Amino acid sequence: MPLQKLRNFLDEQGVRYVLIVHSPAYTAQEIAASAHIPGKKLAKTVMAKVDGKMSMFVLPATYQLDLGKCKAEMNAKEVELASEEESKYLFPECEIGAMPPFGNLYGLPVYACKELAENDEIAFNAGNHRELIKLPFADFQRLVNPTIIDITKEM
Repeated sequence: MPLQKLRNFLDEQGVRYVLIVHSPAYTAQEIAASAHIPGKKLAKTVMAKVDGKMSMFVLPATYQLDLGKCKAEMNAKEVELASEEESKYLFPECEIGAMPPFGNLYGLPVYACKELAENDEIAFNAGNHRELIKLPFADFQRLVNPTIIDITKEM
């Protein structure tokens, strides 16, 4: 979802947000430092296959997806990380690894970790490695309606 499409969507939904432009950064920790945002409030998007079905997981930059917890929490037989190669075709208008956490707009189930839900606001990639959108977590939850589960471990 290109930045303008994302901004139009947020505007149509009446969401107040801030656009943050930063120097190019590629890892969640680099982005948090570059944009001066606490890692706990920077939402990173991780793609994984749950019993063969592509799913989106959203978690703070300071955490990592715990595949064992995912498997247990979701009563799944298998949970494995998706490769960037597998994911890039799902988000063709986004730079690889910079997709915003709006999987619902792509027909994907979205799971957010409970630690992310503790934030009053979150920031996330806006489809590229130079811009972030910051908005209230309550608006993210209203627009995406993610399933909130215990799926992470601290890095």
